[in-house]
Amino acid sequence: MSIAVTIWSLEQTSPQDLRPAAEPVGDIRIVRAEVPSPEFSRFLYSAVGGDIHWNDRLNLTHAQWREIVERPGAETWVAYDRGTPAGYVELDAQDDGVVEIAYFGLAPAFRGRRIGGHLLAYGTARAWDLADRWPERPPTKRVWLHTCSLDGPHAMDNYQRRGFRLFDTKVTEEPDTPTPGPWPGAFA
Repeated sequence: MSIAVTIWSLEQTSPQDLRPAAEPVGDIRIVRAEVPSPEFSRFLYSAVGGDIHWNDRLNLTHAQWREIVERPGAETWVAYDRGTPAGYVELDAQDDGVVEIAYFGLAPAFRGRRIGGHLLAYGTARAWDLADRWPERPPTKRVWLHTCSLDGPHAMDNYQRRGFRLFDTKVTEEPDTPTPGPWPGAFA
């Protein structure tokens, strides 16, 4: 059985497009994971996307994960709530000054606390200044991302409130697979 999934692609074409979000309440810190770690990246991916059908990377090998996290210009920025990883933004520097927000989100326990808008604004700002940390990369001219109808109900609104503009919409048929949760059997 399959389901129709709408995929929206959004972009910013200037750092002035970025609109800030309110600071969340509490001890929320955002830190770059500077040591590439396939294990940590897979943990974040599973913790954040396990309940919203993120499954495209679940079958990747350790070597494939390593290749993703060790690419020049790849960055992972992690939001911590009192020392606990709450969510992350994964940046993927592409050709010609383009940076994709490849993955972004919060683990279920941290949603609805205004952390997401703050993390998205912070991560987008880091996409715009990525060349400052990677001198071999050209200055960023465009930041883009995609979201879909399987993502959280507030995802599209958050992206648009941060200044992202819709530039493409597609509808695809995807297998209706069970949501795995952050680990197999988590929702059993």
